[in-house]
Amino acid sequence: MFETTPQVIVKPSITEEEIKVLNKKYKALTVNERIIQLYKDFDIKDIMLTSSFAATSAFLLKIISDINTNQKVYFIDTGYHFEETLNYKQQLEEKYNLNVISIGAVKEEHEFTSKDETWRKNPDFCCSINKVKPLDLIKNQYKIWVSGLMKWQSDHRATLDIFELRGDILKFYPLLDVTKEERDAFIKEHQLPFHPLVEKGYNSIGCKHCTVPGEDRSGRWNNNPKTECGLHL
Repeated sequence: MFETTPQVIVKPSITEEEIKVLNKKYKALTVNERIIQLYKDFDIKDIMLTSSFAATSAFLLKIISDINTNQKVYFIDTGYHFEETLNYKQQLEEKYNLNVISIGAVKEEHEFTSKDETWRKNPDFCCSINKVKPLDLIKNQYKIWVSGLMKWQSDHRATLDIFELRGDILKFYPLLDVTKEERDAFIKEHQLPFHPLVEKGYNSIGCKHCTVPGEDRSGRWNNNPKTECGLHL
């Protein structure tokens, strides 16, 4: 199911000093405590959560669902996902009673990238049309964007703080300082389901045209210096 929503501009009224205070406050908390605190400090109507339903997306989604089942989860359906990703999304949606809303590109623009095979010659432009632009259309309704990024995943992510102002939205990364070992231990303890492609060597999973097996994010945009789709830049 896709949701079409008019663009509403909401400017976050927060200063750099207030962001520093938030970072200091949340850094001392566990992941669960951070998310519980988030719903105390901010209204749910101002909070946007996204998930790619990729390799280990169950990690954050399980924690969120245990704390607030009313939270909407936005999934960007690029039209190029592996069938396994769509099946994994449905599995997690049912298992954790998630309120998932799919968003996607304008039909004509997506069809252009399909006929043009834009991902071959200009993957940045393809991502812009099929991922960045669809989210931009709803992002302006919210003040906080919750995402499951972790520092060890890439050089860019290693530079982030738990709270960061990116453009007109405050980014919140509750898992940012979680190590790979801690993530894997949580997954094992709670018997969380992995994306089915993980056992085939895919450790970071995006669109099927631009993803090959590889460690961490090395299989994304293979043979291309690109390391991010643009959503988090």
